[in-house]
Amino acid sequence: MSQRLRLLLSLGVLVASLVIIIFRPLNLGLDLRGGVRIVLEAQDTEAVKVDADAINGVLAIIRDRVDSLGVTEPVISTKGLRQIVVELPGLDDADRALRMVGETAQLNFVEAEWAPITETPLTPEQIALLAGPYATLTMVTQRDSEGRVISEKPIFLKKIAITGADLKSAYHGSDQYNRPIVNIEFTPEGTRKFHDVTARSVGKPLAILLDGKVISAPQVNEAISGGRAQISGQFSNQEVRDLVIQLKAGALPVPVKIISNQIVGPTLGKDAIAKSRVAGVIGFVLVCTFMIVVYRIPGVIASVSLLLYLFVFYAVLKLIGATLTLPGIAGLILTMGIVVDSNILIFERIKEEHETGIGYLAAVKTGFEKALATVLDANVTTLFATIVLFVLGTGPIRGFAVTLTLGILVSLFTAVFLSQWLLLVYAPHAKDNQKLVIK
Repeated sequence: MSQRLRLLLSLGVLVASLVIIIFRPLNLGLDLRGGVRIVLEAQDTEAVKVDADAINGVLAIIRDRVDSLGVTEPVISTKGLRQIVVELPGLDDADRALRMVGETAQLNFVEAEWAPITETPLTPEQIALLAGPYATLTMVTQRDSEGRVISEKPIFLKKIAITGADLKSAYHGSDQYNRPIVNIEFTPEGTRKFHDVTARSVGKPLAILLDGKVISAPQVNEAISGGRAQISGQFSNQEVRDLVIQLKAGALPVPVKIISNQIVGPTLGKDAIAKSRVAGVIGFVLVCTFMIVVYRIPGVIASVSLLLYLFVFYAVLKLIGATLTLPGIAGLILTMGIVVDSNILIFERIKEEHETGIGYLAAVKTGFEKALATVLDANVTTLFATIVLFVLGTGPIRGFAVTLTLGILVSLFTAVFLSQWLLLVYAPHAKDNQKLVIK
């Protein structure tokens, strides 16, 4: 690659890095930014026992729900055989997080009919006589916009006609009064079931239950064959959005119990960032001092290359939307040694070539060509280790692996392109008949 092309590529990367650093935010992990941490425990039921498949199903559904919340880089992992840890960086609404993560969101359409209003509660025998042996009695509550109860009306719940498994999609909408509602669309089988139940229920209510609670009971005036329906129930816009997320993700295969939940403040993170910054500066200064003392002018070039490495690395971290955690900061500091290690390999090779009597420019070109294979071998073997860490690790370990991988890739660029370019820029000021100034 020509020096001109190397110069243009290096300048292009540096300018692009500057733009990314200015205009893109950096995502911080829970340990640095704060957020919500929830520990759940799966519970056995009569129908389903907790096993690996049930846990994987819970993980998949929770992940779908959390992704829809827009939380950046959440951590969802298992702990033991039954527990699941959910970390949501940047989210400070613990109640909403608990609703979204822990509730089952089981939707049912139930055949129903209005119960008579009596002064005394109906006995089980009276309920069975009026509505059938399997009917239950509950209340439909209507509330105003401020959540106050306007009215309560008794209703008999009979047979479950449609479940959430018959849903094809759900999305946010509004009724004729601009009140938020949930629009739902059924699968072909669900469409058939919905038509049949509405045909049987003309003149009667069709109760809509969410997690066993009646949220609305619209009156059926005619059979509905379009496969679409609406769910209303004095929802707020936020509640409708959350309900849509839950319905799309589906119900949890087994119930979960919340073991603990806490809002993690960023105070510890700020303290850790400050200490990590000090550690990084000390490490940078020590490394640069060593390189300058040992290699003099090339050591200065290596120090400049290291500074540019940190600049480009920070930009790449922002560009890919990676989340920076405390282990990630440790990985970043560690990669500074990797960058310098590559420069040492290259400089020593240039020194050997220069000692044969060839000029500085020729020594740089030949030294880079011969050292490149060694640099690649050293970094590729480390890459294999980071891949294993990422595949087998979870949470902070993956964050460390991502940071280390990015550091290795960026260090290869700075060593092969930036350092060589800087050395070639220095070439016109070096005398070909003078030994390279390396001790």
